[in-house]
Order: sequence, then C-alpha cells, then structure tokens
Amino acid sequence: MAKKVVASVQKKGAKDYTKVIKMVKSEKSGAYTFREEVLQKDKVNDFLKS
Repeated sequence: MAKKVVASVQKKGAKDYTKVIKMVKSEKSGAYTFREEVLQKDKVNDFLKS
C-alpha cells in the first residue's frame, strides 16, 4: 500500500518557499546550464537579477 507523501511534505511555513530555476550561459564554452535553488518567496527577484 502506498504512503501519502503529500501530508509529510506540508509543514508549517513550507508555503513561504519556492523552487527557482535560472538559465546561465557559460563564458568559456557558451553552453547554457541551469541553476536551481529553493528560496523564500521574497528573495526570488534578487536571485533572478544576480
């Protein structure tokens, strides 16, 4: 029987965080890489601007 994973993930304050994925171009090779981070919602714009 399968466990309910959703109930264990929802903790107090978990809705204040979001996963952000940013595409970054390498200056050496010119290839694109993806940078992922889990941040608080109010710090997302700062991460994307940097």
